[in-house]
Amino acid sequence: MSDRTARSPLISAINARLFYGWVILAIAGIGIFASGPGQSHIFSVFIGPIGDDLGISATAIASAYGLATLVAALGLPLMGRLVDRHGTRRMLSVSAILLGAACIAFGFVPSAVMLAFGFAALRFFGQGSLMLNCGNLVSQWFEKRRGLALSLMMLGFSLSMAVHPALSEWLIEQVGWRQAYLWLGLMTWVLLVPLVAVFVRHRPEDVGLVPDGNGGGATGASRVSDADVGMTLGEALGTPAFYIIGAGLFAITMLVTALHFFQVSIMVEHGLDRSLAARVFTIAAVTMVVAMPLYGRLLDIAESRYMFALGLAIQAAALVAMTVTYDLAGAVFYGVIFGCNNAASLSLFSFMWPRYFGRKHLGSIQGTGQMIMVVGASLGPLPLGAAYDLFGDFDAALRILAVLPLACAVLALFLRTPAAMVARRAVAQP
Repeated sequence: MSDRTARSPLISAINARLFYGWVILAIAGIGIFASGPGQSHIFSVFIGPIGDDLGISATAIASAYGLATLVAALGLPLMGRLVDRHGTRRMLSVSAILLGAACIAFGFVPSAVMLAFGFAALRFFGQGSLMLNCGNLVSQWFEKRRGLALSLMMLGFSLSMAVHPALSEWLIEQVGWRQAYLWLGLMTWVLLVPLVAVFVRHRPEDVGLVPDGNGGGATGASRVSDADVGMTLGEALGTPAFYIIGAGLFAITMLVTALHFFQVSIMVEHGLDRSLAARVFTIAAVTMVVAMPLYGRLLDIAESRYMFALGLAIQAAALVAMTVTYDLAGAVFYGVIFGCNNAASLSLFSFMWPRYFGRKHLGSIQGTGQMIMVVGASLGPLPLGAAYDLFGDFDAALRILAVLPLACAVLALFLRTPAAMVARRAVAQP
């Protein structure tokens, strides 16, 4: 659905100086940052205070969190369909408003049961809906430079990792964990809602523009675009490409989550100091910031299936690298590889679906794809945790799990654009 059929004076004035898509990209990056209250990296700060306040164990909190993440994932296909029907401008506003409300309500949870409902709301509107809408929005405004644009958008995630845990710790010290979430909710509203209302439009075509701008001399009437030739979810589900992409992204999200969850525990088990193990996150974050735009640019100029296979191979390398973190050099080596792993995975999440299935029904396809990824994330820690409980060792399980992304990397080499999509693009050629 078009947000507007004519270009506004504000958009015209900005677009006269630079392509308006860069404004959209900046707002999407802020949206990814604003999703922080619903992301995993913030909850670790709250586990202790919540447990002390409600009188429940860390295991109970982790179980509620895992179940809530799984339940939240099941709602993402619906959000995707709503994005297709109403556009990202409206659904991004709704998601931001409801995430802020969920943050405020979370500060009032009285029991473990209500805590699970609170986690589900935060995960659905933050980690799920906001990221889905922002990725969809940037994918609508960029085609030839989509990889670079999406990787730049995901720098908002890196900024959230750097800011939100420290900010939350400070807020908890000042006002307690309940009021801390009140302020996080208010911050979400202030950061995002006005920007979306004033500046966001769903597609460039809605305001007389084309993806990537007019740098190539094309016009909206003559340029080939996926805006009106994309596949439906049902058609996508009938192609091998959907399942190859889904399997690869499932493997990546599952194993990235497992490494995040057990990083400190594994390194301590290897004899490293806990503080050093924690600082490896900083090494990974700095590497990610540097590597993400480079990987995103490569997505735009290299063949997509090879870049997908490369991302999966880096995931396998990160798992193996974790098994050699017995000293400082090993920890630094792992931190660099894991940073590259995070850069590739965050760039791929929103890139693969529009690349192979177009933009027309991207919301429903991306919603289903993101559900697959979030399910993978919710299951991620289980194999490593079970292996350690059974055998008292992480390393063998890490090496065995590395086979999964390598197998998906081999499958990725057979990835092809669906024949129906190729045919529709050919018909759309002027």
